[in-house]
Amino acid sequence: MTLIERPLAPQFDKTTAFLSAIRDRVGEVVVGQDIVVERILIALLTGGHLLLEGVPGLAKTLLVAAVSKTVALDFARVQFTIDLLPSDILGSEILDQRDHTFRTHKGPIFTNLLLADEINRAAPKVQSALLEAMQERRITIGNENYGLPVPFLVIATQNPVEQAGTFELPEAQLDRFMLLHRLQYLDPEDEKEVLRRNAKLGIKRDEKGGAMVKTEFDMVDRGSVGGKDELAHAMEDVSKVFVSEPFIEHVMEIVERTRKHPDLDLGASPRAGISLVKASRARALIHGRDYVIPEDLYALAEDVILHRIRASYEALAEGRDTRVILEEMLGEMGQV
Repeated sequence: MTLIERPLAPQFDKTTAFLSAIRDRVGEVVVGQDIVVERILIALLTGGHLLLEGVPGLAKTLLVAAVSKTVALDFARVQFTIDLLPSDILGSEILDQRDHTFRTHKGPIFTNLLLADEINRAAPKVQSALLEAMQERRITIGNENYGLPVPFLVIATQNPVEQAGTFELPEAQLDRFMLLHRLQYLDPEDEKEVLRRNAKLGIKRDEKGGAMVKTEFDMVDRGSVGGKDELAHAMEDVSKVFVSEPFIEHVMEIVERTRKHPDLDLGASPRAGISLVKASRARALIHGRDYVIPEDLYALAEDVILHRIRASYEALAEGRDTRVILEEMLGEMGQV
């Protein structure tokens, strides 16, 4: 990229201290998931939705719960199952027998941070119920429209290995997730630390003399390091992060390449480019910069783009999946 003059850097001391405090507090609960914590922070700072994909036991739910407590956000969790109904998430109108009028019962979606656990276990009708909420931050119950609390963020999880009793998310819903991050197993040293911490948890007793073994979730509720005001200030700072014209051109180039690549049947949508710019600004701030660099684009391209593209049958038959194709495109861009 060509060096160009940019505006003077704003003062981000308050925000960087706030973000560092979040990462430190979450690190007291969860070990070795720094990248995942970064992705959750990016989602919070940009108002984008996040899909976490990984096998059971990688602390997906624990991570989201820890972040919600650390930032003092209203938090709700919905366990998606095959028999879940849209009204179980959105709410419904209930007839009051006393005066024969309908009153609205609001569902768990009326929160700041909604954890949709194992979202791919719900039927497509339920999955589609989230579309309006994720895009417009409002829902419809009966004939009335209701705005959702601010901020509003969906973090969903799904297990990529189980196929029985699951429904693949449609492209329209996948496109509404700013990021899809794929969790990996911990490094051996980090996993050893998990075992050490778990061995030290001990038990907890209640006032009646009962006892039970503590889990990592008992470590979550240690107070917050900030609230909605601090988060709002951080979001304002993200909007001040400088984005150069060459960076915009780089984003457009990678998006255009996905649409013209012969091995792809479906390229990235305009929402992919918007998400890549927003996520890059948040990542830059998290890393202590007031400007984006190509490293932000390359670090986030997989999480932003991969779930939005589809390889052709011919490419899949040759063993070329979307990850291989995207890596090749990014490599070609880096050589230009």
